[in-house]
Amino acid sequence: MKLLHANDKHGQHASSWYEATCPTPSRASLGRNVTHDVCVIGAGFTGLSAALHVAGGGKSVAVVDAHRVGWGASGRNGGQLGSGFNQNQQELEAALGANKARQLWKICEDAKQLVHTLCQQHHIDIEYKSGIVSAQHKAKFVSAAHDYCQFMNKQYHYDELEALSRDALNERVRSDDYFGGAIDHGAGHIHPLKLATGMAAAAEKAGAHIYEKSEVIRIDALTGSNGYRVVTTQGSVLCEKIVLATNGYLDDLKPVVNHWIMPINNFIVVTEPLGDLAAELLPGDDAVADSRFVVNYYRRVDNDRLLFGGGENYSYRFPQSIDGIVRKAMLGVFPELANTAIDYSWGGTLAITRSRLPYANTLSEGFYTAGGFSGHGVALAGLYGQAIAQHIEGDTERFDLLSSLPTKPFPGGKSSRPALLALAMTGYSWLDKL
Repeated sequence: MKLLHANDKHGQHASSWYEATCPTPSRASLGRNVTHDVCVIGAGFTGLSAALHVAGGGKSVAVVDAHRVGWGASGRNGGQLGSGFNQNQQELEAALGANKARQLWKICEDAKQLVHTLCQQHHIDIEYKSGIVSAQHKAKFVSAAHDYCQFMNKQYHYDELEALSRDALNERVRSDDYFGGAIDHGAGHIHPLKLATGMAAAAEKAGAHIYEKSEVIRIDALTGSNGYRVVTTQGSVLCEKIVLATNGYLDDLKPVVNHWIMPINNFIVVTEPLGDLAAELLPGDDAVADSRFVVNYYRRVDNDRLLFGGGENYSYRFPQSIDGIVRKAMLGVFPELANTAIDYSWGGTLAITRSRLPYANTLSEGFYTAGGFSGHGVALAGLYGQAIAQHIEGDTERFDLLSSLPTKPFPGGKSSRPALLALAMTGYSWLDKL
């Protein structure tokens, strides 16, 4: 069984609130043999950014996707355009040294700016709203969150972080579940499927060819040359370079990458319209992510609905009742919603690494891959795609830095890794409750 086909209908977007509020034009499948300079596999943020920047540099590029533009995590996620990696700057400095950590912070700031720049240049309305609250569900976590605000202000001159006392947080998030936290005014929340759709249109305008419902079944290295043939179900792409941008939906297309990134499933619901209650619960209209290891994340959409994400699993199949899993988490934060109907519920597959830092590499000459954004892909994935395009054009500095980030392979084989991860995550979820 492939994750590409385990939980969704072929060639159809998940029945999400995003899909219901974003027109997604259909594109033809690849039904013949074509030749391009670059073939991008996967039409999510990474692949679309790579295609847009490669095409903008004058090379011919084809994008092939097994389903639709933005079909995977890029079009299903929580929509939080956050700052940094899934390790904070203090952790990165301890692990990598201050100089490299500062280089990485600049890259993350560039990543957020890239999203805004693309939207300005290509007239993409992603419904951006500023503000992501970090809500601490244990009192002992609050002082560290406040100290981090001071550290970032003093050491990085980042003055967008504001410490929040319990009362100050309660003015933005009306829940008794939290003891304080911080808000990042330099981060925000978006409609991710609109971003993916807009990036695809921009890439096509730059000259890229995008083929949907074109699953790649094999990649052949050509004998006697540096090129490749990417074979799909009904055609092929002959190319000099490949960008493998499938993230959690890699399956066995390039098994070596499975040692470094691992797919996990996450789940989201959107409530019925709540009327005035929505603004009562989230008066600041911020996005929120809490301090649990299995994070609860949420925000208002359509002004008076609540989008709430929570819960994970590590099997190929989504649970029978996504509503039940996410509702339990939602009521832990907002018990007032006990009788609220759920209008949309969906799951999606993202990818993580052991270090929670993304994995980027060249698998062979001219064969690039990046993934494992570990929940920070809304900002970072597009920049990784741009960095690959820059490397293809001969500017290697940024991709070389990103590919040097330390990571370790997951222990065990493909069949045992999910069980090991589930065991570890169960332990962390118990710690969340202590």
